Amino acid sequence: MPAPEVIYRHADSRPALGHVNLMVDTFIANANAEDLRSIIRSLLATGPPGMTPAFTDAARLRLHQTYSKNLPSPYQLFRKQTRDLPCAVLPPLHDALTRARSLYGAGMGFASLHVLASIVRATIGLRWEEDGDMAEMLAVIDSDIGQAIQSSKEEIEGGRVVDFSSAREARNELRCAVNESLADVSSWGGEFPFECAAASIDFWKI
Repeated sequence: MPAPEVIYRHADSRPALGHVNLMVDTFIANANAEDLRSIIRSLLATGPPGMTPAFTDAARLRLHQTYSKNLPSPYQLFRKQTRDLPCAVLPPLHDALTRARSLYGAGMGFASLHVLASIVRATIGLRWEEDGDMAEMLAVIDSDIGQAIQSSKEEIEGGRVVDFSSAREARNELRCAVNESLADVSSWGGEFPFECAAASIDFWKI
């Protein structure tokens, strides 16, 4: 059975449900991820004005259906340092960051804050060199937090936040995680990796 497709209306950004041509559906099912990314970017860049809003609406619907705040335990995101080995990133961290980026990239900034707060908390108790791979990854996470906060602000401006109590809870969860990290890093004299995130949160009122 052919898969459903979305048909865009110029006067209304809401999609109407149709069906994907069988051959097109076969291509989608078998194309590699890079080809699909390139095709989607091209469609969004050259399509009618209603296409991008419809795409993000569909993305948010899908993420609402599949999203879960449950993450691997903190010890699975990073390897703790030992006498012979420094702390290091483990593969589940990349999965968690991919989840957070998918959420804030689709305009679900507040949902991504829960994921990023869990990642920040997973760094507590770790030690790292200021110029090592771990420090570089933490700088990337700091940047992700900034983008997630911007996505959250746009979520409010777009009128998509219904429960402001839950939004504040997500903001406060991230703030607490960042503050706990600051206290932990200060205790061993390290360089705090989430400076930009801390500044953004301090000036962010909901």
